[in-house]
Amino acid sequence: MRATADLHRMTGAYALHALSDDELRAFESHLTGCEPCVQETKELSATAARLGLAATVTPPAVMREQVLRRVSSVRQETPGGATAARTARAAGARARLLSRWALAACVAVAAALGGTTVWQHQRAEDALDQARRAQQGADGIAAVLAAPDARTRTAALGDGATGTVVVSHDRDRAVFVVSGMARPAAGKVYQLWYDDAGTMRSAGLMDPGRTDQSVLLAGGVDGASGMGVTVEPAGGSTSPTSAPLALLGFPA
Repeated sequence: MRATADLHRMTGAYALHALSDDELRAFESHLTGCEPCVQETKELSATAARLGLAATVTPPAVMREQVLRRVSSVRQETPGGATAARTARAAGARARLLSRWALAACVAVAAALGGTTVWQHQRAEDALDQARRAQQGADGIAAVLAAPDARTRTAALGDGATGTVVVSHDRDRAVFVVSGMARPAAGKVYQLWYDDAGTMRSAGLMDPGRTDQSVLLAGGVDGASGMGVTVEPAGGSTSPTSAPLALLGFPA
């Protein structure tokens, strides 16, 4: 049986269904008597759901045909493989978690490039390059959410929008998940900032074309006390040029 201190650190893995059977039983038993873990599990589960919605796309029909053709040529696993899979259940669960983010990223890139041109040589090279970058970001997001020390904080952003920041001090990274945020005016972009004791440090740009999205903040947390969101000219600014739309303190 794991120590109670270890069980407190399983909230992220539980929210992402990345626990082994033994860990799952132990953690669910722990939840019956630990209200802080119950609350944190709810917050991380909600954040995971928003991450999934942010990555959801409708693939073109040509992709379905390609997948079906490839499936028919895939070699089936031998019976012995099932035994090996059971012995590697815990590791497999974590690998599948990251694979889902990688798959979502690749599908999103293919859909964005559109139609049959994605299979042309140059477009295929572009898609692979973009998919690699998207996969790195998706893997980073999943790693923060699954970190044992992941903590969340949610705030209203106005006009019905909500934002959640997930912070892992062990990994020194943070993720911002937003839902229902209005698109910025033409020529503008939402920029994210780390709050270093009142000094704002750029943490990257949001996609101006999406109302629901998740962003791995650029750079390390590095002792920042929180984050902010401002409206900036397209391409971003070296320092904020407008009052923050939101300021979120990082959870302890």
